Amino acid sequence: MNSKYLYGASVQGIQAFIFQTNELKDIVGASELVQEICTDKFMEIPFEDKKKVKDGIVVQAAGNIKCIFENKEDCMKAVLTFPKMVMEAAPSITISQAVVKMEGRFESFDKAVDELEKRLRTQRNRPTASQTLGMMGIERSRKTGLPAVEWDGNDAIDIGTHKKRERYQILSLCEKSFGKNETASRDVAYDIGDMTWRNDWIAIVHADGNGLGEVVREIGSNAERLKEFSNKLDEATKSAAQAAFQAIKKKYYDDESERPWGSKRIPLRPAVLSGDDMTIICRADLALDYTKEFIRNFETATAEMGYPLTACAGIAFIKSSYPFYYGYKLAEALCDQAKKDSKSEEMRQANDQKILSSIMFHKVQSSFVKEYSDIVKKELMTEDRKVFFDFGPYYLNADAKLQDRWSVERLEQSVERLSSEEGNAVKSAVRRWLTAMANNRSLADQMKKRSQNIISQENLRKEYNALTTGVQLNRKPRVDNDADNVETYPAYDVLSLQTINNQETR
Repeated sequence: MNSKYLYGASVQGIQAFIFQTNELKDIVGASELVQEICTDKFMEIPFEDKKKVKDGIVVQAAGNIKCIFENKEDCMKAVLTFPKMVMEAAPSITISQAVVKMEGRFESFDKAVDELEKRLRTQRNRPTASQTLGMMGIERSRKTGLPAVEWDGNDAIDIGTHKKRERYQILSLCEKSFGKNETASRDVAYDIGDMTWRNDWIAIVHADGNGLGEVVREIGSNAERLKEFSNKLDEATKSAAQAAFQAIKKKYYDDESERPWGSKRIPLRPAVLSGDDMTIICRADLALDYTKEFIRNFETATAEMGYPLTACAGIAFIKSSYPFYYGYKLAEALCDQAKKDSKSEEMRQANDQKILSSIMFHKVQSSFVKEYSDIVKKELMTEDRKVFFDFGPYYLNADAKLQDRWSVERLEQSVERLSSEEGNAVKSAVRRWLTAMANNRSLADQMKKRSQNIISQENLRKEYNALTTGVQLNRKPRVDNDADNVETYPAYDVLSLQTINNQETR
């Protein structure tokens, strides 16, 4: 009996490759390349028996491939051929590979896959020679700094940009995210100007599923169940994205207008949609609605497949000229912070050990920084480290026990109140109070009392009090902090979102 071989491949550098420049057509071209690498590229290897190889694929999503080969020759072809194919198709992307012979103590799938993951982790830590190095004296791309290989008009472009521009008009990822009947080349955005409307704010959204590791641990010992789950999860993510798009279209699309989205093109462009991951670039005022609809439909779709999952998301609100890569890294960091809060012991105990879905966001006001903790230190805390303004995350389940957190619904209600004509006075009073809080707490307290007496409408006075009343932090602050009696306030987040949704600079 011939031995079987469990092959694993992990693609790295996907986000850096996608968000290498601020040219939207390069970003979407890179997204299509990554989509192709993670789906079709593997089967372009000249295997002896492609049907058996295809049947042997266990996981093929989110930059990860696991495949059981029934003969050594085809496994060797994958090891020798796939990295070259990937790095030629998408220069600067790297790939790690490992193989486990399924015999002896690794005969069972569960033992083999555990060993495979160990070997893949080892391979990821080994440096890979760059495919994009060049001599100092040669022409370089002004946008990426990499060696140029040709001219596109007056632009010197590198090999990676060349590959992206070969594919930027392919719409497979848009079809997957919006639905085939919703996508035409004349409708999708190719320029960042198509993503803005009344102001220059755009959003990068990154969402990631919760509890996936627990499910994989439960079914990971069975190759067939893992394969079935992986396929169903990809379908669930796709259906969630399409349902979210339909909800946004119903709310924001005007088919009687010459500019039905505020522009002639769809102001959303997916960058990643695979496994339980979703990354999208969109007009800023659509971001929160799209994100909550995606997460709610993701919860529904995964429940229907028998493995109910929740998800967390981070939204980075940035100007259209801000470096996209740093915007993505911020969205990823915000998603991680939301996950930490959702998975905290306090939240799980309050909600029958469930991991709740949540969203965290930040509006970038200054030049880019690499770490979210740096943003907190510079912008979202007072000098005495006793007051914080990073109030999130915000939870989707309004009926859950939120332990002084807010639901997304409560957040939207506050934004709506401040956006009304009567709410302008409250908005101004909150803004003045925030400025005072950063410099003089006593002055801020005096201003608060004065505003409480001036605001006549009871509902608006209650809103003002809610925004300017601190909540004791029961969770660990996002920066090292030894101060006692630490408080956090929702005022900054509400003002940020209200400005993004309503500011007109055009």
